[in-house]
Amino acid sequence: MKAADNLFIKNIAQLVTCRGQQARHGAAAMNDLGVIDGPAAIIARNGIITYAGPMSGVKPEDTVGCHELDATGRCVLPGFVDSHTHLVFGGYREDEFQWRLKGDSYMSIMERGGGIASTMKATRKASFEELAASAQIHLKAMADMGVTTVEAKSGYGMELETELRQLEVARYLDGIQPLDIYSTFMGAHDRPAEYKGRESEFIELICNEMLPEVTKHGLAECCDIFTEKGVFDHEQTRRMLTAAKEAGLKVKMHADEIVPFGGAELAAELGCLSADHLLQISDKGIEALANSNTVATLLPCTAFSLKEQYAPARKMIDAGCAVALASDLNPGSCFSASIPLMIALATIYMNMTCEEAVTALTINGAAAIGRAGSVGSIEAGKLADFAMLRYPSYKFLSYHFGMNLVEHTVKRGVIIK
Repeated sequence: MKAADNLFIKNIAQLVTCRGQQARHGAAAMNDLGVIDGPAAIIARNGIITYAGPMSGVKPEDTVGCHELDATGRCVLPGFVDSHTHLVFGGYREDEFQWRLKGDSYMSIMERGGGIASTMKATRKASFEELAASAQIHLKAMADMGVTTVEAKSGYGMELETELRQLEVARYLDGIQPLDIYSTFMGAHDRPAEYKGRESEFIELICNEMLPEVTKHGLAECCDIFTEKGVFDHEQTRRMLTAAKEAGLKVKMHADEIVPFGGAELAAELGCLSADHLLQISDKGIEALANSNTVATLLPCTAFSLKEQYAPARKMIDAGCAVALASDLNPGSCFSASIPLMIALATIYMNMTCEEAVTALTINGAAAIGRAGSVGSIEAGKLADFAMLRYPSYKFLSYHFGMNLVEHTVKRGVIIK
């Protein structure tokens, strides 16, 4: 059991609730943040919210035994949910970033042994302790930016031993530091060199050998796959994710990142929690997601890093999709987990409103990992996970762009920043 506390946050200038138990679809819903203008208050007991509303609704006996935090002149909103990261990895790829700045494409770097293959080699060599120490640094930085829940994928082993080690590190970190970690098995992130041209055989290896071990030890809640031209096709994806669902895991997809490939349509068909990246999503893909419960998780920092076009967020939201934002922290295509950068890119270059960006990083991010029932909003019964800004309105998140505005981060009622 993680540490929890009794907390009374009083005199909140603006309380952003994002109330709900599921993803918000479309512009009207995503722009409704459930704002309560102050003075407002939150009460949490044993790390669970018991009250969120006007100060006038608080009775003296309600706050007995609570630690008090004065939020005069401050905005409080749900703790951010980073629903797509590759948190546990070995090595770095700083040289590749410089190559990209000179004009080399991400795919060309992959073809000459860089990209995921480079990180695979480094991760296979890294010890449990080395992987954990590196990931902890990133988790601390995330907490400082108001993140309270993080998804962590494997996928840099592509063989059983390392895949299990990555997931074991994520489980270990979930227990020793305050942020909640949601683990995703992604053995099908790519295929090792010896399986190029034999992708279906590699998928069978994952299904028959890796997946049973992952589920036997309870190391993951979800399974992900990189569905892309030249990596894994629709038939291989369907085989992999069907096996994962039969094993009791929820499923996700990396989809339509590099070329239009019908990934969004397949993700909706398979009932994925989310389809991620979507830079090249088709109109049919947008329609499919809008008519499904699959969240469209967009990763603007990756497009920024790769100097690619951004996913068509405005078109997707207006069509009725539920859009989430996530960092895609990884050592290659996006060595950043910056919430301020993500919000700036989403609002300035992807034509999202500030309200939509907040929704995308809270309740919709929670839905993208199947946790909208416990996190992602401020309402009675949910975990007491909050970000307190040093300004009186959430609008400063886009207005004071590129800056970390989080003064306090609260996880399960405990002030961790």
